[in-house]
Amino acid sequence: MDRPKLIFISGPTAAGKTQLAHTLAREVGADIINADSMQIYRYMDIGTAKPTSRERKEVPYHLIDILDPDEDFDASSFRKQALAVIAELQQRRRPMFFVGGTGLYLRVLQRGIFPCPPADPLIRERLRKTAKEKGPEFLWAGLQVSDPESARRIKPKDTFRLVRALEVLEMTGRPISDWQHWKNEPPSAFDILWIGITREREALYRRINERTEAMMAAGFLGEVRGLLEKGFSPQLKSMQSLGYRHLVEVLKGERELSAAVELIKRDTRRYAKRQMTWLRKEDNLHWFSPEKFDTIQKLIGNFYR
Repeated sequence: MDRPKLIFISGPTAAGKTQLAHTLAREVGADIINADSMQIYRYMDIGTAKPTSRERKEVPYHLIDILDPDEDFDASSFRKQALAVIAELQQRRRPMFFVGGTGLYLRVLQRGIFPCPPADPLIRERLRKTAKEKGPEFLWAGLQVSDPESARRIKPKDTFRLVRALEVLEMTGRPISDWQHWKNEPPSAFDILWIGITREREALYRRINERTEAMMAAGFLGEVRGLLEKGFSPQLKSMQSLGYRHLVEVLKGERELSAAVELIKRDTRRYAKRQMTWLRKEDNLHWFSPEKFDTIQKLIGNFYR
């Protein structure tokens, strides 16, 4: 059989990549494989901007709603599951689009996993205990000294990633940021077309603000309340994500709702900026505004031919 042809469609949050990819997939009869680190979780629909039930009937989606919010999932897990989906769809001769803003997922699918050591249960448990007793900010302060590059990327309350970064440092004597600068060549198993969707900054920020308001109107606060009522801890990696951690503070009486909404908008704008910085490091992206639908469609047609 021919090598699988993979189309990556990524870009900053709220740029319009999801709707564009859905329309393209419907036109060419493609399946969409989720490449967003939050849409894998059940019960987290509004805050992750998942495709609607109608859209999921129009186009087959994969790797959405596959885990509960308290289950672990990382780039290695994504690659393993994505390879299984690729094998199935290639057997059926189905075109496939990988769509999402988690650039690391697409990078590891293209290049393989960076050679970082596996977890050490004893070190990990000790660090988790420290985070519980002294707060994750204590770990973050230590990371600022030992690995400032990682500390800039990891939130002070992101216990999961803080523990992993300090664990790797203790095990190897090298910061995790060093391990992550891997330069593997793209595997010859795939032909890849990577499309980036972006907008002018002012337009993107306006869409982020409008989408945040739409999420609140759709019941985002109730969704977070439901997660807490199901027993999911606010300290989970999934619950520390954009929007969810802000609204947990509202439900705990630690912040006013109006202030939390403004913080969600601000932090989402900052996240979009970081996504663009990350994606611009990939020299094989083809960047378009979503209005260039016909041009993108032609590029995809040429890639398949």
